[in-house]
Amino acid sequence: MRREYRLRRTADFERVRSSRRSWAHPLLICSLDRSPVTELTRVGLVVGRRIGNAVTRNRVKRRLREVVRSLFPRLQPGYDVVFIARPAAASASPQELEAAVVSLLQRAGVLVDGGAAAPDQRGTRPEEAQA
Repeated sequence: MRREYRLRRTADFERVRSSRRSWAHPLLICSLDRSPVTELTRVGLVVGRRIGNAVTRNRVKRRLREVVRSLFPRLQPGYDVVFIARPAAASASPQELEAAVVSLLQRAGVLVDGGAAAPDQRGTRPEEAQA
């Protein structure tokens, strides 16, 4: 994910977690808050030691980053989102993680319907960005 699409500061993670808007799935927890500083949607990932050793945690993070990166064109702008991995995420397939992320984002109301081409984070449509 590009730097401007990531949450990096501890204060941002704490603000999103303290907003009390969260949705749970057996693999992940999703917390959401309006972004105070930008029109972009930014995403942060938390994969704690309960998930497993460093290799396992990094694998889960890589899979989650790829899922979120592929969904960025469908996200409504102006939100900060934090995903917290649960221990079951360590043994989940990439497809299961993707289904969990999509489900949580739909429940949170920030995922635009996949039927129409949604504007991406820069305000252009995906087909215009490629031209």
